[in-house]
Amino acid sequence: MSQKNSDGKRSARERLQEQREREEARAKRRRTLIAGVVVVAVLGAGAGIAALVASSGGGKKESAGPLVAPQGATGKDSVTIPVGKPAAKATLTVYEDFRCPGCGGFENAFRDTVNELEQKGQLKAEYHLVTLIDNNLGGSGSLNAANAAACAQDAGKFSAYHDLLYKNQPQETDDAFGKKARLLELAGQVPGLDTPAFRTCVDDGTHDSWVKKSHEAFGKSSYRATPTVLLNGKSIFGDPKNPLTPDKLRQMVAEAAKG
Repeated sequence: MSQKNSDGKRSARERLQEQREREEARAKRRRTLIAGVVVVAVLGAGAGIAALVASSGGGKKESAGPLVAPQGATGKDSVTIPVGKPAAKATLTVYEDFRCPGCGGFENAFRDTVNELEQKGQLKAEYHLVTLIDNNLGGSGSLNAANAAACAQDAGKFSAYHDLLYKNQPQETDDAFGKKARLLELAGQVPGLDTPAFRTCVDDGTHDSWVKKSHEAFGKSSYRATPTVLLNGKSIFGDPKNPLTPDKLRQMVAEAAKG
């Protein structure tokens, strides 16, 4: 074999190796990009689709005016909206996004049970509002709906408006809640909510910075999907091998009351 042929084959091998390295680098970049867009997971029978955190950065950080927490917000940085009697021994912690189908699945399946237990004084809830779908798919429905819910909290109407939003939740890819007119239209179905103060709060995005603070706190937590549902700090929703049911939730709350 001539030296020229040997050099040619070696050069071909080198070019092939270089091509493989370039392809591997491109594949790595694609994997990184995919991690930064919407990822979904099925969370058990009837649970719907859950939104996963695309990155730990917590999304966009552009200015949205001064941070104004809604009235009655509690917890670190006042990013928690409490519902129910404070003396209840069982605490349901819920991280959710008003555009998230999995959150809608949870709310529609457990709304009556949660409300019943709250009214009996056996359960209190703590809601953390996040904006995963806006970050993953674009749009502003998660942010605008969360701000409107915080405005409803100011008016003492959070629970009723929160439930109404989930009853009227659009498809995940339909940014209907991005239209503030739609949020105001729905508010008309909650007695006493559609006031000039509420409309100004929604139109001005009074709590936008607070919503973004809430989302950033979620991004810094160990939780990665919505809905994340905890009972007294323990995750209880999303395990397909042990799906949560209304009866199971009642039993868990009863056991917490005994403790």
